[in-house]
Amino acid sequence: MSFKIAIIGAGSVGFTKKLFTDILCVPEFQDVEFALTDMSEHNLQMIKQILDTIVASNKLPTKVSATTNRREALTGARYIISCVRVGGLEAYADDIRIPLKYGIDQCVGDTICAGGILYGQRNIPVILDFCKDIRKVAEPGAKFLNYANPMAMNTWAAIEYGKVDTVGLCHGVQHGAEQIAEVLGAKSANELDYICSGINHQTWFVDLKLNGRKIGKDELIAAFEAHPVFSQQEKLRIDVLKRFGVYSTESNGHLSEYLPWYRKRPDEITKWIDMSDWIHGETGGYLRHSTETRNWFETEFPQFLESATKPIDRAKRSNEHASHILEALETGRVYRGHFNLKNNGVITNLPSDAIIESPGFVDRFGINMVSGITIPEACAATCIASINVQRMSVHAAISGDIDLLKLAVLHDPLVGAVATPEEVWQMVDEMVVAQARWLPQYADAVPAAKERLAKSTVKTREWAGAARRNVRSIDELRAEKAALKQAV
Repeated sequence: MSFKIAIIGAGSVGFTKKLFTDILCVPEFQDVEFALTDMSEHNLQMIKQILDTIVASNKLPTKVSATTNRREALTGARYIISCVRVGGLEAYADDIRIPLKYGIDQCVGDTICAGGILYGQRNIPVILDFCKDIRKVAEPGAKFLNYANPMAMNTWAAIEYGKVDTVGLCHGVQHGAEQIAEVLGAKSANELDYICSGINHQTWFVDLKLNGRKIGKDELIAAFEAHPVFSQQEKLRIDVLKRFGVYSTESNGHLSEYLPWYRKRPDEITKWIDMSDWIHGETGGYLRHSTETRNWFETEFPQFLESATKPIDRAKRSNEHASHILEALETGRVYRGHFNLKNNGVITNLPSDAIIESPGFVDRFGINMVSGITIPEACAATCIASINVQRMSVHAAISGDIDLLKLAVLHDPLVGAVATPEEVWQMVDEMVVAQARWLPQYADAVPAAKERLAKSTVKTREWAGAARRNVRSIDELRAEKAALKQAV
């Protein structure tokens, strides 16, 4: 088979490499063409070297091109994969730093909460530019696979306003299943049969079986509490499991910032998080991790290039959805996964216009969702609170209505638990002014926002957060990796 795959934001080097090798694990796909595009020529050339090395080492006919001209990369593409982070680490740092001045402590800040909403404002205009190019120059009927956060907002905008065949993809469900398999003593997640349903990063294991045996709430709680690692790393998720009756797919740190209960008091935050790794709740944890990862890659690039000389091992194909979806669509081999699409009645007790994450099957006829799922009322209530924020955020991003943006942030569960309306109004003004270069839709609102900030009497503070760690140096990272290797 020969067709073209474009990857936007291909400078996300590690993830691009994973998607690339996954796709090449499909025997029929060795003749495909990959077109990489990114705003950074430097990052593009690094990833192209790695992918070219993989192709040469495996003696494949695969073509790889790289260009900063997005339209050129999209021309004739059948599939377009987005891994973009609009504003990069610079804007992301503001997503964490500015809300901290108002007492809002985020671990990740890329889905909802103050950081995730502003991230969506930066992304959505760019997503619509992608869609415009896809409609004009890609292969007719091209499919857009969005991996970029905020997943629901990006996918909502692409479907509703971009008018492109879009599916949002995430790996939270798979990671949650791997945890459950481990605590139940299964050899792998393949022994589990489960239904996860909800919205991205708030998806719930509403039905769970191990080798055909139904797993109930009490057994699952006991298994997690008995696990020597997860009992400490997932304290918040276990507490939600006890109260809601079902396990959430998302990590301890992620889940903590979608709910109004666990991160609203600085002295309570450390009770619910774990500092063994960023993902368990550390303040600004993903920003630190992303910064260290980028610095490490820049410094250790020769090692990454050397690892690319190894043969592709099909047995190590990852559980990222993209390659499996492409395989199902092109070959007809059926794939079951969890996908982000417009609800349209798939989940009976969530709004029809929402972007939900739920089970579906893929074959030559496309992605076919399993409809008629009803999630527990507490899960639905939590999801609906986020959906309402997402809807307002998307509409604000499309219209450039700064008042609607402020209302979206005000209605965010964690923001509302921490900040007053006056603080929210000022915080949004401050974030829009700080990120103006990435927010063209708010250009007319920036001068007035600056004037309000100059006259404001709302007090702020410089606060690092309840559980902040400094970015580690390359030498510190080397020493830590060496110690871990020696311990193993």
